[in-house]
Amino acid sequence: MTLLIIFEILYVLVLIGVCLRIILDTKDTTKSLAYVLFAIFVPVIGILFYFIFGINYRHRVMYKKKLIKDEKLASELKTKLLAYSKETYLGNSTSMAQTRELAYMLMHDLLSPLTSGNAVSILRNGEEKFPEVLKALRQAKHHIHLEYYIYEDDKIGNEIAEVLIQKAKQGVEVRVIYDDFGSGRGCKRLMEKLSKSGVEAHPFLKIYFVALANRINYRNHRKIIVVDGRTSFVGGINVSDHYINDFSDPDKLYWRDTHLKITGPGTFYLQFLFLCDWNFCAEQNLEATEAFFPAPETIDPEQSKVVQIASSGPDSPTPTILYSILQAINLAQKEILITSPYFIPDESLMNALIIGSHSGIKIKLLVPLNSDSKVVKFASRAYYAPLLKSGIEIYQYEKGFIHSKTMVVDSALAIVGTANMDIRSFDLNFEVNAIVYDQSTALELRAQFEDDLKVSLQIDKTQWLARGKGVQLVENTARLISPLL
Repeated sequence: MTLLIIFEILYVLVLIGVCLRIILDTKDTTKSLAYVLFAIFVPVIGILFYFIFGINYRHRVMYKKKLIKDEKLASELKTKLLAYSKETYLGNSTSMAQTRELAYMLMHDLLSPLTSGNAVSILRNGEEKFPEVLKALRQAKHHIHLEYYIYEDDKIGNEIAEVLIQKAKQGVEVRVIYDDFGSGRGCKRLMEKLSKSGVEAHPFLKIYFVALANRINYRNHRKIIVVDGRTSFVGGINVSDHYINDFSDPDKLYWRDTHLKITGPGTFYLQFLFLCDWNFCAEQNLEATEAFFPAPETIDPEQSKVVQIASSGPDSPTPTILYSILQAINLAQKEILITSPYFIPDESLMNALIIGSHSGIKIKLLVPLNSDSKVVKFASRAYYAPLLKSGIEIYQYEKGFIHSKTMVVDSALAIVGTANMDIRSFDLNFEVNAIVYDQSTALELRAQFEDDLKVSLQIDKTQWLARGKGVQLVENTARLISPLL
């Protein structure tokens, strides 16, 4: 038997073993089939791709979100959270009558409390977000917690870093989590500077070459700031100059994004997420003390907003963010407005949108005209035809790149967060969305959506469906690997 034949036999055995593992380990049928076909028809590369990007760790929860180790105390806290959420709902039952099931689901899945007494501000683009962030950071008295997918060593990154160093010297506890994959080498140099100046900074899932296959696939896509347990920021805007539009430079790509500032008890669950992530990546044991969860300050009842946080990732047993979006679609009665820079839905989301449209719900989807990834661009477009056929309106943003991740339902419910409408955000990344049960906030976000449509082009259904077979072939081919993206 020649060496070549021995090698071929060994390769076939390895391929069979990999295919069996894919079938056993990948619960999604579409994704499982895509990996199997890729492994079979693209020798060696297909197998390597699966081990780098495809291994499913969701059922082996990466760490337990448990800040309170005393079981009796934890049980008492759960009872209080349920009572508090029920009281919040009863105080807002009229405005929340349509969305009660969504609030209950998040409380049941995550113990994410339904909170009232929040002041909420919508921040449009980096030029609105970062002045508010810097102001809040400078006012910090006890602690500052930052958690970002991308933190760049540029003008705004250094400006924030200088404030963090200053506050650390004043005795404020400053903790920073940055994603080791999303943030580049410049960030790591900047984090070393912060560490030498009294700021605690740690990468999330640090990437080593040996551990590449285990860690590159599960990234921390969250963007969270918590100041003194009272004020928080969450949304789509990373720490980078890219998100700040310089109108004096006509060559700079216009970047359209959305963030939220929350002041009040809506901050608590963001704080909880940060502390859990911190204990995991810093290997510490910070506990849920009163300093991290202070008594909320009273605000004008007229300005009070009801806020709840949805999170998911390899640290949760279910894709709660996907479930929350599906529930919001299911509860809609008139209108759904969705903005997403990356649109690669799974079957459940596609079906929910199509069923909603067939049920008379007006649905509008806003996506970029040009994506920062050609493969993602073609894969996304492969999903448009069935949506257009069902009556859903699709708009392509032309002014620049739209990076917002927002959803408005019936001008009564607003969702702003870090999760894209794609399989990666729902199944692989650590993500977080803020849900605001408030008409004024929803109307403001709806107005922003309508403003964005003014610089967008609506896709004509007839023209789109009549496009050449070659273009459709490219898009449908990209769609075949969309579960892997």
